[in-house]
Amino acid sequence: MYEIIVVGGGHAGCEAAYASAKKGHKTLLITSNINNIADMPCNPHIGGSAKGIVVREIDALGGIMGKIADKTHLQIKMLNSAKGPAVQSLRAQGDKVEYPKEMLKQLKSLQNLEIKEAMVEDLLVNNKKVEGIILENGEKIKSQIVILTTGTYLKADILVGNTRTRQGPHGEKPSNHLSDKLKEYGFKIIRLKTGTPQRIDRKTIDFTKLKEEPGDNKYLTFSFDLKPQYKIEEQLPCHLTYTTQETHQIIIDNLKKSSMYGALDDIEGIGPRYCPSIEDKVVRFKDKERHQLFVEPESRYYDDMYLQGFSTSMPREIQEKMVHSLPGFEKAKILKYGYAIEYDAIYPTQLNKSLETKELENLFTAGQINGTSGYEEAACQGLMAGINASLKLENKEPLILKRNEAYIGVLIDDLITKGIRDPYRLLTSRAEFRLLLRSDNADQRLRKYGYEIGLINEDQISNLKRKETEIKELLKELEIRKLKITDSVEKKFNEYSIQIPTSTMTYYQLLKRPEITMDFLENFESIPYSDEVKEQVEIYLKYEGYIKKAYKEAGKLIKLEKKQIPTDIDYDKIKNIASEARQKLKEVRPTTIAQAIRISGVNPSDISILSVYLKKEYPKYE
Repeated sequence: MYEIIVVGGGHAGCEAAYASAKKGHKTLLITSNINNIADMPCNPHIGGSAKGIVVREIDALGGIMGKIADKTHLQIKMLNSAKGPAVQSLRAQGDKVEYPKEMLKQLKSLQNLEIKEAMVEDLLVNNKKVEGIILENGEKIKSQIVILTTGTYLKADILVGNTRTRQGPHGEKPSNHLSDKLKEYGFKIIRLKTGTPQRIDRKTIDFTKLKEEPGDNKYLTFSFDLKPQYKIEEQLPCHLTYTTQETHQIIIDNLKKSSMYGALDDIEGIGPRYCPSIEDKVVRFKDKERHQLFVEPESRYYDDMYLQGFSTSMPREIQEKMVHSLPGFEKAKILKYGYAIEYDAIYPTQLNKSLETKELENLFTAGQINGTSGYEEAACQGLMAGINASLKLENKEPLILKRNEAYIGVLIDDLITKGIRDPYRLLTSRAEFRLLLRSDNADQRLRKYGYEIGLINEDQISNLKRKETEIKELLKELEIRKLKITDSVEKKFNEYSIQIPTSTMTYYQLLKRPEITMDFLENFESIPYSDEVKEQVEIYLKYEGYIKKAYKEAGKLIKLEKKQIPTDIDYDKIKNIASEARQKLKEVRPTTIAQAIRISGVNPSDISILSVYLKKEYPKYE
């Protein structure tokens, strides 16, 4: 008998199994094909806007994605580096061969983890409690907890033109029965859709017509523990091209041949709003003359180039015309055609904050089965499910990250509180405290939690404490150090076209000026601290007022989070509350007033009535 069984070997499953096994629990990871563990059926990039911060958070907590990405990427860059720190985020183009290979190597090194190839058809359930799984061949395997991370494989259908084929992303056999079983157990099952573009033979692209997009010429890492594993000069470039009016006309003329626009009349799934197909872009944004497309390598070991932004479910002969209408692709050879994939998922309001389901005890779910899109969103859920499943076995309270503590907290709260209509994607705009949830400070926000739960070791926490001490020391030094305005100092200010101070100022005061950087001040005096310490200090000084204001607002949220709502509350007994609010509150069953406020359809007047009811009936919860 196992303590934890993880079903599915994608990014969510890998993190869940890694966390569970690393915490010392006997874990079984079940996947239909061991060669597809940590597979990247879509673009093999890791990170991106908001997502890169999530990868840093995963690493801060003791997860594995960031370290694997650092060891195997083709190029890395900091997005939005010209903008403020709240929206800066790492993005790496991964190697589709090396990433899964390295992940499997790490998983196999864990003593408490066993990997088995099989297809799960049902759960072992007794009195609303999960006690294991039933395989396709009828074999029963018992465990104390099951974590489902099935990705897009639940009743997966590949859609191209007017054809629908029941199979997974690489033609594998999908899970045809598990979602039906979940429905029988009381889960609300929804249908979602995503897609992927063509892969093009590198040798057939005319790169002289494309704009090169190189990696940064500064060493960068997702992990707080690893030194850079690459050489800047050996990074592979990505490229940029655009659709043309010819491309748009081909799509408009053949729109009804697309699976999504009439070729199939039984489409149920809703596609991702923030990663639409090229058909959607052309139809929804008619005023746009062109759409940008990124041409990105998939691996050092073969010539497939990923055409980011050109996802489609058009028939193959139309895809040929579409691709050949792009600058640089006139003679391009398509190695793999684009397609859409439709699959089952559970509606995420059926989850607790720990990612344990409300319908069945000891069942956790993570990743695309919860209605998200993206490797990073899946991985962070897998990590949290693995952590909380382990903590439940240890009779400890679950780790619940707040919205002001992590993007992971924002994601999980959005899912369980607001539900979804289309595959959920993290964006910086979803986080009201994004100035606090930066890429540079993920370790300071979360590493203490990783240490408390046993995924971060003594050396790692010591390194963090040393960094925090150095930040405080540097801040004190900057308050003491002064810059006297001499002729040579004036000359340097003029050289950089920076306004010269009228009198002697401390470095602390100078760094508050937006045009003055730590690098500029080192023209006058060395500042012998690491780049990350100097970065933290500079961000703090330049945004001190905004950061303090954000902490103040977060404090208000924390107060509301402390106002708990009893689990046994009967919303039907609350008079004068709006019918929609009553329905939503019964569906989500929020645990705090703060969570209730965030539910769509629950208005301030409903919250006031609820608060009065709680004071009267449950005074100890106020």
